[in-house]
Amino acid sequence: MENKKYNISAFFPVYNDWGTIPSMVLLAEKALKKVAANYEIILIDDDSNNLTKSVLEALSKKIENLKIITHEKNKGYGGALKSGFYNAKYELIFYTDGDAQYNPLELEKLVEKMTDYVDIVNGYKISRQDPFYRKIIGRLYHYTTKILFKFKIRDVDCDFRLIRKSLFDNINLRYDSGIICVEMISKFAARGARFVEVPVTHYFRVSGKSQFFNFKRIFRTGVHLLKLWYQIRIKNK
Repeated sequence: MENKKYNISAFFPVYNDWGTIPSMVLLAEKALKKVAANYEIILIDDDSNNLTKSVLEALSKKIENLKIITHEKNKGYGGALKSGFYNAKYELIFYTDGDAQYNPLELEKLVEKMTDYVDIVNGYKISRQDPFYRKIIGRLYHYTTKILFKFKIRDVDCDFRLIRKSLFDNINLRYDSGIICVEMISKFAARGARFVEVPVTHYFRVSGKSQFFNFKRIFRTGVHLLKLWYQIRIKNK
């Protein structure tokens, strides 16, 4: 029996990902042509450098159903995700990062698990392909958020997701940093959203540099996590 085909909005937050975003878009287009009835691809340019802007302009002339949203000032990872979520037009939203640490072709795995009884198909990394220190920090972040927010999913930090657009109705996402993923999953879970998880491949970063792994950002992340915990687990009880 052939799987149901959905209308899908796929988007990538882009920040100086000139070296990887063309292949990401082409792979996403290939996957979408296979699994979607109708689709669009959205690139959220979060005030990238001129080289990246030139690459995006070239892509816009070659890729059908491609839309580019440009931030005149950098809004952060969370700000880029919000632009994608709230500008998507189709019933399902797929997103992943533009740095090629995930393979858009694996979107097919997510679509296979989407049914009328599922709201979010959440990827989880089979094996994290990052430097050792990032793996350690990542595990600490994982366990801390799981304890604080009582997650049922195994990988809140895996940005490879297929989500029903209706989940964003009447939900206010506040954070503009990477904390938005914890905020989003917490608020969805509080509303009774139904999750399914799928293993996905994680790759070494081949271009660009992570914006998250420095002391200042890690400290800020800790402060934001505590504020979010208070808002969701204490204030809203």
